[in-house]
Amino acid sequence: MKTQFYILLSIKTPQGFVDYGQYFLGDDRRAANGLFGQLKGSLYIKDSCLLHIDLMEMVGELPVKIKTICCTLDELAYNARLIAKAVFRLKNLEEIE
Repeated sequence: MKTQFYILLSIKTPQGFVDYGQYFLGDDRRAANGLFGQLKGSLYIKDSCLLHIDLMEMVGELPVKIKTICCTLDELAYNARLIAKAVFRLKNLEEIE
């Protein structure tokens, strides 16, 4: 069973959290954890978080949440740039190998 990792972006609405974006990271656990560790944000606190970022693992057909952080809009902008650079690097290295 192949494991895949991705980052899930969510925003809080009156109806609850709504997912609005995903970044697929591939199957390298170490790379996914390393990238998530570089993201700006704070520990997830249920009622005070409007934007959150989840590190997810897809095991077979089942998504599993590994870690969650809350972030401000400025932190989200920083994180989106960091994630885009990392995904570009990861995907281009896959093609070289």
